[in-house]
Amino acid sequence: MFLENDVGRSGGRGWIEVICGSMFSGKTEELIRRLKRARIARLKVEIFKPGVDDRYDEEKVVSHDENEIMSTPVPASGNIILMANDVDVVGIDEAQFFDAELPNVCNQLANSGVRVIVAGLDMDFKGKPFGPMPALLAIAEYITKVHAVCVKCGSLAQYSHRTVANEKLVLLGETDVYEPLCRNCFSKVDR
Repeated sequence: MFLENDVGRSGGRGWIEVICGSMFSGKTEELIRRLKRARIARLKVEIFKPGVDDRYDEEKVVSHDENEIMSTPVPASGNIILMANDVDVVGIDEAQFFDAELPNVCNQLANSGVRVIVAGLDMDFKGKPFGPMPALLAIAEYITKVHAVCVKCGSLAQYSHRTVANEKLVLLGETDVYEPLCRNCFSKVDR
């Protein structure tokens, strides 16, 4: 389990933390909370997000609860290595939208002594593993799975059900396009 007092470099050793779950589960909220704590500890923090995600803001990572933190949008994960110089902590939001090199980038950062905190959807709208998330989960030292509340029955939800007819893998949206569902309610959805 992640220890709250482990906020930065520890004797030159880095590590990877992954925060995963469905939409509306609090992934970004938890990412922002951890990054703000690292800043309180006077650690140098850099935050990145995929350039494609401009739902709330082009440069800020913003949670559904409207908490926010400045970030740098990048077109590809390789840019993170180029821009994360002399830092203690790197935060990465919406990891599922990055390319397949993201796990290698995170490993490279962690191996150089950086604490890497990654947040992203672990499954796509069809309930399948999403983008680089499975590989990130495999290499992470710490994993936090957060859950939303099923809008149909009130149980814990781990699925992001798409409510509009569109088969594109990446379709940015909020409650107008997605709803969180539990396993039981997700399995009952007409496919």
